[in-house]
Amino acid sequence: MSDLLIELFSEEIPARMQLRAREDLKSLITNGLVEAGLTYASAGAFSTPRRLTLSIEGLSQHSTPTREERKGPSASAPAAAIDGFLRATGLTLDQLERRADKKGETLYAVIEKPGRAAPQIIAEVLERTIRSFPWPKSMRWGTGSLRWVRPLHSILCILSDEGGTDIVPLTLDGLQTSNTTAGHRFLAPNRFSVTSFDDYAGKLKRAHVVLDSAEREAAILQGAQNLAFAAGMELVADDKLLTEVAGLVEWPVPLMGRIDDAFLALPPEVLQTSMREHQKFFSTRNPKTGRIEGFVTVANTEPADHGLTILAGNQKVLSARLSDAKFFWENDLRVARAGMTEWLDGLNAVTFHNKLGSQSDRIARIAALAREIAPLVGADADLAEQAARLAKADLRSAMVGEFPELQGLMGMYYARAANLPEAVALAARDHYSPLGPTDSVPTDPVSVAVALADKLDTLTGFWAIDEKPTGSKDPFALRRAALGVIRLILGNGVSLHLRDLRTVAEANIPETFRTGEFLPEGAGPEYDSLLAFFHDRLKVFLKDQGIRHDVIDACLAMPGNDDLTLLVKRAEALAAFLKTEDGPNLLQGFKRANTILTQAEAKDGVEYSFGADLKFADSDAERALFTALDTAEAAITPAMKSEDFAIAMEAMAKLRAPIDAFFTAVQVNSENEIIRRNRLNLLHRIRAICSGVADLTKLDG
Repeated sequence: MSDLLIELFSEEIPARMQLRAREDLKSLITNGLVEAGLTYASAGAFSTPRRLTLSIEGLSQHSTPTREERKGPSASAPAAAIDGFLRATGLTLDQLERRADKKGETLYAVIEKPGRAAPQIIAEVLERTIRSFPWPKSMRWGTGSLRWVRPLHSILCILSDEGGTDIVPLTLDGLQTSNTTAGHRFLAPNRFSVTSFDDYAGKLKRAHVVLDSAEREAAILQGAQNLAFAAGMELVADDKLLTEVAGLVEWPVPLMGRIDDAFLALPPEVLQTSMREHQKFFSTRNPKTGRIEGFVTVANTEPADHGLTILAGNQKVLSARLSDAKFFWENDLRVARAGMTEWLDGLNAVTFHNKLGSQSDRIARIAALAREIAPLVGADADLAEQAARLAKADLRSAMVGEFPELQGLMGMYYARAANLPEAVALAARDHYSPLGPTDSVPTDPVSVAVALADKLDTLTGFWAIDEKPTGSKDPFALRRAALGVIRLILGNGVSLHLRDLRTVAEANIPETFRTGEFLPEGAGPEYDSLLAFFHDRLKVFLKDQGIRHDVIDACLAMPGNDDLTLLVKRAEALAAFLKTEDGPNLLQGFKRANTILTQAEAKDGVEYSFGADLKFADSDAERALFTALDTAEAAITPAMKSEDFAIAMEAMAKLRAPIDAFFTAVQVNSENEIIRRNRLNLLHRIRAICSGVADLTKLDG
C-alpha cells in the first residue's frame, strides 16, 4: 500500500469556491481511481487561497486483473450481427471462442485486462480531473489550452511507501509534476521538497501556511475574541464571514481597530453590514452601550509594526465608506420625520409585476387584507392597516438602496424616527419574516397580521395570473411564502380559514390581471389548488416534525382542513394515538369492519346506515359493543365540537377491546338475514364514529 499526495498550486482561488473545489477534487480523483481498479483506505481534501490538496492513504499499488465473458450470436448468424458483436467487444473473429450447445455453436468473447501500476492510473485520472474540473468560472493564460480558476503554477504528485517517495510522472501544458511546493507568498516564498503528507503539512506550517481551513477559522476566531476581550468588548458572531475570511488568508493575523466617534450614531446593523460586505471586517460590540464601536481585520502576514500601518489604511477606507452611510442615514431620517410621503409616492413608479401592478398597488392590497386579518390574530385593525401601508416605504430609502439586505430593519428605525407606534415599527421590521424553516417567527399581533397579509397577497396574486411553481422552478419563491404562512399560523396558534382569506385577497385583485386558474384533470368544482399547495407544504413541514404523511392525509380528508392550526392539532393527536398500544390494534379492527361493510354494501346495493338495534344482539360481546359505542359517541361528539382531539382519541381507544371481542365471538354474515343486516348497521356505526375523528381509511397498516 502507498500514500498519494496531490497539490494543485495556483494564483488566488476565490474563497466562495474553495469548499466546493475541495469536494470536487476528492470525488473526481477517488472515483476515477476506484473505477480504474484501485482501492484506498481514506482520503482528505484541503485548501488555502493558493492551493488545492488531496491526501489519500492506503492506496493499492496495482489494479486488479479482470476477466469478462460475453455471450455473442450464433456462429451461423448473419455477418452484420457478428460484426456488431466484434465492434462492441473490440476483438477480431479469430479471438472469439466457439462453444457447442443445443442449437449449434455460439460465439463467446473472453476479455482479459491485466492489472496496471498505480502511477499510470493516477496520471490518467489527474490529467482528466484537471482538464475537466468544474469551476464555476475559469480562465486561460499564456499560450496554453489549459483552463483553471486562476493561472496554475505547479503540480505536486507523489507516491510514498516504506521504500521511499516517487514522483508520479505527468506533463500537462508545459507543467510537469514534481515533489516541490511553495510556502507563504511573502513570508516564505522559496520552494521546498516534500516526501509525505505529514512532511508536507509540517513544512507548510513552518513556511507560514496553515493548510486546514478549520484550523485557520479557529485561529481567527480565537485571536479576534482575545483582542475584543482585551479592549473590553465582545466579538459579534458571524460564522459565514469567518468561513469566507479563512479562505482569504494562509497565515491569519487578527488586528483590531476602532470606529471613529462620528459614525457611532449609525444603527449597529448598518455598521456591521458595511464592514462585512465592503471590508470583510468582524464587528466588536461594547457590552455597556450595545453599540458597534470597533472592528477586527485579518491580515495575511506578520507586520513589523504590529499592524499599525495596515490598520491606518483600513480605517481610512472604512471612514470613507461610513461617511457615505452617514450621509444616506441623515437624509433618510429627514424623509422619515416628514412622514415618508416622498418614499410612498415613489413606489407608484416601482413595478411589482407587470400583471399585478406597482408596489403601491400591492401595498394597498396588503393593507386591506391586513385589516381583515387583524381581528383574527388579536391585532388592532387601524394599526395593522397603518403598518401595512408604511412597512415597505424603506424600499425607496438611500440606505436600503445601498444595503438591500437591511430592508425591513431600516423601516423600523424610520418608523421610530417618525414617532409612530412601536407596533408599526416592529411590523416594518418583521413583515418579511419568516423567510425560511429556521428563522424566528413574529409574535406581535400587528406584525403577524401584516406578515400574513404580505405572503397571502403574494400567493393569491400569482395564483390569479397562473404563475405557479413548476417542478423545481419557483422564480417568485412561492413555496417559501407558503411555508411562511404556515409557520406564522402555527407559531402563534392562530385559528383562521384560508379559503375565506383567499376570497378577500382575490377581491382586491383587478379583473384585468386575472388569467383564470387551470385545474388538473378530474378536479371538481370545489377543488382549490392554492389550498392544495398549502397542504403540500404543510406535509413537508410536519414530516420534519416526525408526523407521518398518511396521518396528515387522514386529517386533510376531514372538514375544516383550511384551518391549519385545527388540522395540525388533529394530526398531532392522531399521531400520538397511533404510538399507543391501542392505536394500531383499533386501526386493524376499524379496517376489518370497513372492509366487511364495504363489500356487503357493494354486493347488496344498499347503504347500511339505518342504525343497529340492541334487541337483535344475541351475544354478550355484541351487546358490549353496543354499550361501548354509546359511551364513545357520548365522549367524542362534545370533544370534537370543542376541538379537544386528545379526548376524542382517548375515547376512541376504548373501542379497541370490545371491537376485538366482537370479531372474535361473532360472525357478521349470519344466515339469519335480520341479524346480518343489524350487524352490518353496527359496523356502519363503528365506521361513522371513528371516521368522525379522522379518515382512518387513509392510514397505512
